[in-house]
Amino acid sequence: MRILSVVGTRPQLIKAAALQPILRTACDEVFVDTGQHWDEAMAGAFFAELGLARPDHSLGIGGGGHAEQTGRMLIALEPILSAERPDGVVVYGDTNSTLAGALAAAKLGIPVAHVEAGLRSFDRRMPEELNRVVVDHLSNWLFVPTPAAVHNLATEGITQGVHLVGDLMQDLAARVSAEVRDGDAVLAGIGERLGLGLPNLRPGGYAFATIHRAENRHPDAMTAWTAILGDAALARPVLLALHPGTRAALQSAGITLPAGVHVIEPQGYRTTLALQFHSAAVLTDSGGVQREAAWLGVPCLILRGTTEWVEAVAASEGRMVVVGLDRERAATELARLAPVDRSAADARLRAADLRMAPAGAAEAIVATLQDRPA
Repeated sequence: MRILSVVGTRPQLIKAAALQPILRTACDEVFVDTGQHWDEAMAGAFFAELGLARPDHSLGIGGGGHAEQTGRMLIALEPILSAERPDGVVVYGDTNSTLAGALAAAKLGIPVAHVEAGLRSFDRRMPEELNRVVVDHLSNWLFVPTPAAVHNLATEGITQGVHLVGDLMQDLAARVSAEVRDGDAVLAGIGERLGLGLPNLRPGGYAFATIHRAENRHPDAMTAWTAILGDAALARPVLLALHPGTRAALQSAGITLPAGVHVIEPQGYRTTLALQFHSAAVLTDSGGVQREAAWLGVPCLILRGTTEWVEAVAASEGRMVVVGLDRERAATELARLAPVDRSAADARLRAADLRMAPAGAAEAIVATLQDRPA
């Protein structure tokens, strides 16, 4: 079976790294990178770190508005699909690369496999939500990570081709979690490499943050979440892995980050996982970071009004909270979840007790692609 896989962003590279080794034992894979995350800091280093094959086709399509970017991807993908003649196209998640890959394949009559199908935030102001809905309705195989996602699809009339397989990102996190377990050694190496000079870069001595969603790049939103990070930094340093798009939005709006918020470039997969795992708490609007924090048992504040990962919140025993941009609630929840006098002990206890099992999603996806023709 010949499969063409489309990626373009860091989260998609993580998912592909979990699936590709299994996929290539059973299928002939053509690997396409749209270049949606086009610079070395955002994506380039991931190929080497995660052991991904170099793409067979690199499109170099980054930047621009949603319509322009998606349109350029469609134009570039169509001749590749026509020439490669795959039996199916695999797309991941909810980005413009996902939408373009699914649309291009569907228009050529090529079956589409959507990894992470069925997720819904129920907020159609989010471009990611629109991409999810459209791609699910175009897909022949819908690989679903959670029971709630199965229910979401059923309410939209999609019941055929739905397969509950678990979460690919959990497979990869489980594979590398032992490598980041020793907090003192791992953080010492990270601190030296980044040149942070922070005495509190030790387990439980800092908070970790990421912000990248489009809705959090509006001036009012940036004013709100920078204040939340500033409040968090009163108790301990905050390491903010700053997406270049968010950095540009802050600069354009003339918004400066509060004292105690230390900007770092987006990091590789293992470094990001380690910085989450050994932090006192994570503050994020990222779906991937939310799930990783949940598997690692790290307190997490979700800086959005909604989340697609409702089961992660429900199963967290109160460790994960959707606070949106409510400054007072964020401060209250952070004080509850990560009190300064307990954070170091909690972080070390998490490291000692870490037991992360893989979901088995990669094997389930490949078996389904082989055994159940679209």
